Amino acid sequence: MRHVSVKACAKINLGLLITGRRPDGYHTLETVFAPIDWFDTLDFTLADGIGMSCSNLALPSDDSNLCIRAAKALRELAGTDAGVEINLVKRVPFGAGLGGGSSDAAATLRVLNELWEIHAPSAELHRLAVRLGADVPYFLDMKGLAYAAGIGEELEDLALSLPYHVVTVFPEVQVPTVWAYRNFRPRFDRSVPDLKGLASRLCNMRDTSVLGVFENDFAPVVFEHYPVVREVRDLLLESGAVFASLSGSGSAVYALFEEAARAGDAAERLSAFGRVNVTAAGFRME
Repeated sequence: MRHVSVKACAKINLGLLITGRRPDGYHTLETVFAPIDWFDTLDFTLADGIGMSCSNLALPSDDSNLCIRAAKALRELAGTDAGVEINLVKRVPFGAGLGGGSSDAAATLRVLNELWEIHAPSAELHRLAVRLGADVPYFLDMKGLAYAAGIGEELEDLALSLPYHVVTVFPEVQVPTVWAYRNFRPRFDRSVPDLKGLASRLCNMRDTSVLGVFENDFAPVVFEHYPVVREVRDLLLESGAVFASLSGSGSAVYALFEEAARAGDAAERLSAFGRVNVTAAGFRME
């Protein structure tokens, strides 16, 4: 096989609690990742060297791209001189807190491990994923909801899927992750709720009373400095969502709806603010 085409889905964060800061400068966190049906498409073709093209010319296709970095890290691990040409059709907005670049990198590791016939064990790929970025291990190892701790690399499969329709809105502004971490208001001394147990109640019992616990620590400062992001959140709630929140460090906002019709109406209403995606209840990555 010389050619493979795959989807790389995005994610939202059901709660994002920043719990501390390590001596190396990285922040520790607790969150629940959930996949959404908003995806990039990657085509991989065996080649003499490693190269890349992208449908969005604003994205670099050099060594600063996570896909190129993933390919070269895997090649170094295997001690091979294999090559690949990657074509990325970019649909997931970047600078949105949806993990699109991390998902693309995870897809690159997974596909090239087979295409190059390296067959590295999952533990080796996980270590490479952690080096590439905190969200990459989730996309590499999981399909549905997952609890994450550490810097995001300590994962536990919750064997759950959201029983709600998810409307995700990117309001065409980018929030730099570095800026978000520099400006959020730390609450390291608080008692952290049981996100795993609460996610189970939300999904298995449809207990919406727990949703208020799923705070995002980036939300206050992002809403303050980017009023359009707050406005999108408010409009989603006005449209009948049972919950709406920032994903990651933003700027994307997602909302949970119990009814598909209301989700569709909200998506149409919010389309004036930017790009919108609707994910059906029960979605899991393939």
